[in-house]
Amino acid sequence: MGGRYKITGDKYPRMRPVRRRGRLAFAGVACVTVLGVLGWGTLQLIDVFTGGDKASAAGAAGCSEATAKASAPPAAVAVPKPAQVTVNVFNATTRGGLAQKTADELKKRGFRVGDVGNATEEYDKKVDGTGVLLGPAAALKTSLPVLGTQLPAADRRTDAARRGPAVDLIIGNGFKELTRKADADAALAKLAAPRPTPAVEKKSC
Repeated sequence: MGGRYKITGDKYPRMRPVRRRGRLAFAGVACVTVLGVLGWGTLQLIDVFTGGDKASAAGAAGCSEATAKASAPPAAVAVPKPAQVTVNVFNATTRGGLAQKTADELKKRGFRVGDVGNATEEYDKKVDGTGVLLGPAAALKTSLPVLGTQLPAADRRTDAARRGPAVDLIIGNGFKELTRKADADAALAKLAAPRPTPAVEKKSC
C-alpha cells in the first residue's frame, strides 16, 4: 500500500477475533459458586437427619433418667421410737383393770407410760370401737402412727387445744388386746422405711 498509509513494524494484524477471557473467568467463578451452594445444602440436610437422631437419643435418655428416679426409694420417714412416745392409758369400758394391764404391756414394748386410769366423761362408756388414739395436731404424723402400730383399728384424733407431746390411748368396748408384738414390730419397721414411690412425673417416650 503506497501513498500516505504505510505499514510499519514487524507484526502483522490478527485476522481472528480476540478471545474474551473475562467471560471465561466469570463462568468459572459461577461454577464454583454453584458447587459451593450445593455442597452447603448437602451438609444442611445431613445435619437435619443427624440432629433428629440425637434428639431421639436425648429423649430416650431423659425417659430412662425419669424411670430411674421413679424407682429410687424415698428417704425414711422421721418417726419417733416407742421410747420417745409417752402414752396415757384410759379405760372407757366397764371392765376393771384393763387400763393398767394395757399400760404394762405397752411399757414392755418400749413405750413410756404416763397417766393410767378411767376415761373422762367425754369418752367414758361412749367408745364402741377398739379405742381412740388422741393427741396434739403435731402428733398426727409422728407419735399417733407409732402408737397406732399397737392397735391398728383404733380411731385417731387430734386436739388443736391440747398441749404437750403425750398421746392418749382410750380403750373402747370393742377392745380385746393389743396387736401381737411381732406384727406391731413389723408395722413399726414398715413405718420407718415405707415402700418406694415415684418421685417424678411420668414421661411418654
